[in-house]
Amino acid sequence: MIVVMKNEATKEEIDNVKALIKELGYTPHPIEGILRTVIGVVGDDRGKPHHAEVLRQSNGVDKVVPIEQPYKLASREVQGSTSPVKVAGTIVGDNNISVIAGPCSVENEEQLMTIAKAVKAAGATMLRGGAFKPRTSPYSFQGLGKEGLKLLAAAREETGLPIVTELMDPDDIELLEEYADVLQIGARNSQNYALLKLVGKSKKAVLLKRGMSTTINEFLMCAEYILSEGNPNVILCERGIRTFETATRNTFDLNAIPVLKEKTHLPVFADPSHGTGYWQYVTSMSLAAIAAGADGLAIEVHNQPEIAVSDGGQSLKPEKFEDLMHRAAPVANAIGRTI
Repeated sequence: MIVVMKNEATKEEIDNVKALIKELGYTPHPIEGILRTVIGVVGDDRGKPHHAEVLRQSNGVDKVVPIEQPYKLASREVQGSTSPVKVAGTIVGDNNISVIAGPCSVENEEQLMTIAKAVKAAGATMLRGGAFKPRTSPYSFQGLGKEGLKLLAAAREETGLPIVTELMDPDDIELLEEYADVLQIGARNSQNYALLKLVGKSKKAVLLKRGMSTTINEFLMCAEYILSEGNPNVILCERGIRTFETATRNTFDLNAIPVLKEKTHLPVFADPSHGTGYWQYVTSMSLAAIAAGADGLAIEVHNQPEIAVSDGGQSLKPEKFEDLMHRAAPVANAIGRTI
C-alpha cells in the first residue's frame, strides 16, 4: 500500500507516519514530489486490513491506497508521472529524451577520447563504455578493468559527459562507485538478486537492462529488488529478447516500451544496438522507440567498428550517430518532446 500525505503535511507529520509504519512492522519508502509526499509501505500486509485504517487516521495523511501489483514501489500506482532520475548535471525522465552513447568496450585512450568527443558534439547526454565485460566466451576480451575506469573518468573530465558502465562482480562496487555516475546491470545479471540488492544500497543511479528471457513482470520485479533496498534512482532499459528469430541478434521488443510506461513510473530506455545486433537497423528502431514513448536511448558508437574488440557489427560510426540525432529531433518534436 501507499500513504499519500496531504499537500500541507509538515515534516513532523511525515516523520511520525514513517515511524508508525516501522512500528507496524513495515519499511517506509518516501517519494517526495513537488506538491506532496507519498510513502510506499513495503511488507506483508495480508490479514492486516486494520493497519491501513490506523495509518489513514494519522495526522497529515490524505489517503491510503492498496497496491495490487506484486511490484509495489515500481508500480505506476505509487506515482502517476515518470519519476525523474538525477545523473550528475542531467535529468533522466523529463521532457527531454536522454541519449547514452559510446563504445561497447573501452579499448585505449585514443579510441575512447575520439568517440567521447564525437558523441558529445552530436548531442549525447551520457557516455557509455565497458571496463569490465561479460562475454559469452571466456577467451574473448574481458575489458581493461580499473585502467578502463580511469580512461572513462578522463573522458568525462574532457567532455563533461556522465559515465555509464557495467557492474559484474559485487567486490567491484566500491571501485565503480568511485568512477561511475550510473551503474549498469546487464542482461545476464538482471535476475542476479544479490547484485540487485547491493546496488539497491548504493546512492548511484542504476541502469537496469532487461534479461534476454525475462518477462515484463519479472523485469519489474528485478527493479523492485533495487527499490526495496532504498535506491529510487532506477532506469529500465529494453535491449531485446531471445526468440526463435535468427535474422537479428535479438528481437527488439518495441511493445515493451508502452507497456512499461503504462505499468511503472520508472524511466524507460531503449537499446536498439543490442536489440537488433546490426548497425543498419539501429537508427530506424531508435526512431520507433522514441515514437513509442522511450525516455532515452542507449547507442553503441565506435570510430572503427570493423576492428572493435566487441560488438563492432552493431556499432554506429560517429557520422551515422550524428545522422541519427538529426533524424530523431523531428520525431521527438512530433510527440511533444525534445532530444
